[in-house]
Amino acid sequence: MAGHIQDRWFKTEPGPDGKPRRVKTDRHGTGLRYRARYTAPDGDEKSKSFPDRQKRQAEEWLARIEADMSRGQYLDPAMAKTTFREFAEHWLSTQTSDPNTQASMRSQLRLHAFPRIGARPLASFQPGHLREFVAQLETAAMSGSYARVIFSNVRAVLSAAVDDGYLLRNPCAAQTVRPPVVGSKRVVPWEPDRVFAVRAALPARYRSTVDVGAGCGLRQGEILGLAVDALDFETSTLHVTQQLKLSLSKPVFAPPKGGTLRNVPLPQPVADALRAHMKQFPPVEITLPWMRTGGPPVTKRLIFTGAAGHIVWRGVLNEDYWKPALAAAGVIPTPEKGQPYAAAREHGMHALRHFFASVLLDAGESIKAVSEYLGHSDPGLTLRVYAHLMPESRHRARKAIEGVFKPHDHEG
Repeated sequence: MAGHIQDRWFKTEPGPDGKPRRVKTDRHGTGLRYRARYTAPDGDEKSKSFPDRQKRQAEEWLARIEADMSRGQYLDPAMAKTTFREFAEHWLSTQTSDPNTQASMRSQLRLHAFPRIGARPLASFQPGHLREFVAQLETAAMSGSYARVIFSNVRAVLSAAVDDGYLLRNPCAAQTVRPPVVGSKRVVPWEPDRVFAVRAALPARYRSTVDVGAGCGLRQGEILGLAVDALDFETSTLHVTQQLKLSLSKPVFAPPKGGTLRNVPLPQPVADALRAHMKQFPPVEITLPWMRTGGPPVTKRLIFTGAAGHIVWRGVLNEDYWKPALAAAGVIPTPEKGQPYAAAREHGMHALRHFFASVLLDAGESIKAVSEYLGHSDPGLTLRVYAHLMPESRHRARKAIEGVFKPHDHEG
């Protein structure tokens, strides 16, 4: 892979006596004189030109290139000049993941990453640039969890750049680069009275969504996508195998979040409530694409549908039924006539999952089991979110030690 230096101002040709001699070329005195040339690992010839009196610099540059190739640290200089934004835009266009995920990632990068680091050439990235980027995210008007999502997207782009040979190593992996800090706001689960008050305030058609959310820990999309074949009344098991979601504003069936299929205990009161619901509101066959718009059609008998026999649109459910139920139960204020309901993000249907987890942990269920029932990919995530809800351990520890010592209390 050795390279060489070409002097474009002179060439060698045979003289009158047949001996080689140096003669001036047509380029003599104009343009860049020295061209350092080498063959890259992919077999293509690469070069860089230098002006007159810089032959030493050309030789040093070529030596560095050859040293990098021998150490396996070679980067194509042209590729290394590609900016973060140029590479990210191309990379996004080649992704085959969920269209919603692509659209969300593209929006987050364009709003928050490109203005800050989009113009930086990939090869110039150092850990310090990422530390500065994280600091900017932490001081921006956004939640810590959202800032982490943005950072994760940037890390994914830079990992792809490493894989494709644009970057030697991902600066996000440096020990001194840490994701944005997430606020320490703790989950405060609903009390049972609130759960049942909200349930009672919902129209009969949607009351059992509360039973499934609070009694089985399903996410809203999993509730709205719940089909008859997911219920096994004989073994008291609910199989969470799909959700109802939007793909580019079109409804589709898809696997649960993270692709994690799971089996959840089906408590008898929830089973009874679902039986009664299906008797009053018979399940409806719904056919939707699988995973994305244009995907293969899948037909399911959905348990929860709208009055017209169609799917339940999440936005309609939240604004027209869930928020009025929250207000009726005293969770949020009732707005003045003609005014919208206040934002109630912490009191969305996800609050039912928090209630489910809190009841299980209070009953002494293991964090591993709770994590599996919730569909978390990592029990550590469950522990970080719900550790403060676990029963006080000091009392149990004291009782256990007292049980061991008690028989020996009166020994000398």
